[in-house]
Amino acid sequence: MPRIEEELDSSLALYEPTKYKVLLHNDDYTTMDFVVEILMGLFHKNIAESERIMFAIHNSGKGICGVYTHEIAKTKAYQVKQLAKKSGFPLLATVEEE
Repeated sequence: MPRIEEELDSSLALYEPTKYKVLLHNDDYTTMDFVVEILMGLFHKNIAESERIMFAIHNSGKGICGVYTHEIAKTKAYQVKQLAKKSGFPLLATVEEE
């Protein structure tokens, strides 16, 4: 069987996907312990980083929990909402383009 080699003249443009920040917002009802649990459980932060982020949320009104692709960021925000609702807290998570 003859060997056929074919050269394709095409270029593929690769790009970094747009990144999105997941933000938690301060409220007067959600406990600090619950926020730390969320940061450790859903965002895989260690205790020191979770507490640092929790205090940033408490002091400035909101804080960045992580930066992800759009689908993952939306999923994380949804998971926060579901866990907060299940635990009786009004914790708000939003997604912003970086």
